[in-house]
Amino acid sequence: MKLSNYQLLALLQLVSPSLPVGAYSYSEGLESLVEQEIITDAGGLDHWLRRELRYGAIQLEGGVMVRSHSCLLTQDWQGLNHWNQWLSATRETRELRQQSWQMGDSLLKLWTKVQPEGRAMIEQITPPCHYAIAFTLAATLGQIPPESFILGYLHSWATNMINGGVKLIPLGQTQGQQLLFNLSPLLDKITAQLLSSSEDDLETCSWGATLASMYHETQYTRLFRS
Repeated sequence: MKLSNYQLLALLQLVSPSLPVGAYSYSEGLESLVEQEIITDAGGLDHWLRRELRYGAIQLEGGVMVRSHSCLLTQDWQGLNHWNQWLSATRETRELRQQSWQMGDSLLKLWTKVQPEGRAMIEQITPPCHYAIAFTLAATLGQIPPESFILGYLHSWATNMINGGVKLIPLGQTQGQQLLFNLSPLLDKITAQLLSSSEDDLETCSWGATLASMYHETQYTRLFRS
């Protein structure tokens, strides 16, 4: 589906690094992996990103976004809050859960002012709200189709993780952009899989990332909040 100019601009605003939700302050355990020299170069970062996209928590978020979008279209507020609570139950560390809550609540507060006509819909969500849910709500208000906003969400996540790797490993900016460019086919593939997924497909195998997040909670020195 071709986006209208309005839809495209709304999507670009949501995925912009300048969106003030604090995404830049999180590494999702990447900082501890660099600290332990598990990831030491661009190749290692690329491998980690691809594994997370295929098997990590980002898969769960994308699947929940598909279902949350349906709930928003039918005004199924009970279903929407069910998926919000479901995401809380899947967060395996305090840092990852608080990150998602902080970013989600920040986006809802922002969008109440950006699109005040959506306030009634926003108020249907029982706080705290996960970022994937808040992002879906903002995208729905912007009339962005799920095949576009889920792809944008995955691209925004990858951008943030690569920016973290550029700072931590460190990598050059050109290497970072090359990594992001090379991920494009996989991002498109994962988006298509999520759109056709069933509830039985909502699973993850990211114990390595979970352990990294747990280690990061007590890491002596760090640049990122998680």
